[in-house]
Formats: sequence, C-alpha cells, structure tokens
Amino acid sequence: MQEKLTSSLEDYLEVICNYLNENKTVRAIDISKKLNVSRASVTEALKKLASKALLLYDRYGSITMTEKGFEEAKKVISKHTTLQKFFEKVLNLDTDEASQNACRIEHVISEKAFEKISEFTKNYIK
Repeated sequence: MQEKLTSSLEDYLEVICNYLNENKTVRAIDISKKLNVSRASVTEALKKLASKALLLYDRYGSITMTEKGFEEAKKVISKHTTLQKFFEKVLNLDTDEASQNACRIEHVISEKAFEKISEFTKNYIK
C-alpha cells in the first residue's frame, strides 16, 4: 500500500494539475507564487513527488505529471470541489471561505465522512 501524501504535497499536486489542465506550462516560480512558499520549498516538494513517481521533474526543465500523479491529484481536486460545494450550497458560506475551508479539510477528512458529505451534497443539490 502506498504511503499517504502529506497535505503539503497534495497541495502541490493540486496546483500542478490545475495548471496542466489549463494547458499551461508549469514552472517552479508559478507554484511558489500560488502557494506562497519559497522556491527552495517548491524544489524540495518537486523532488519528493518525483521520487514517488508522481511527477517528472528536471530542475531546469518542464514539470509534468505521471498517470499516477494525475490520479492522485484528481482525488484531491474532487474532495476540494465536493467540500467547497457543500460549504457554499448547504452551509451558505461565500466562495472564498468555502474554498479555504475545503482546502484545509480535504487533507484530514476520513473517507467515510467524505463519502457521507458527497452523498448528501449529490442528493441535496439537484
């Protein structure tokens, strides 16, 4: 069984995947700005993600995701989207607050709790 990614590494995957989904080139400086972290932190995270076969990364080259990386990123993005929708539509939080809370919770919520929220959201929002 694969070891669980840290919430920080999940955030990196999410950001990289979103850039790639927008057909944009991903650069370390873009990730640094988006996550408000140092370039050194980005480099370290990219190395860790590459060692887990989630990214292909060359220090001065492009950053690309492996199929495994896309799968992991999609899980995180799906959780974020579902939780944000729950906070916005069910709890009536504004978009920014809903997104911030979704980002925090997506990393720690149990699968069972997430499944219940997901099921509720699908039934509640028609």
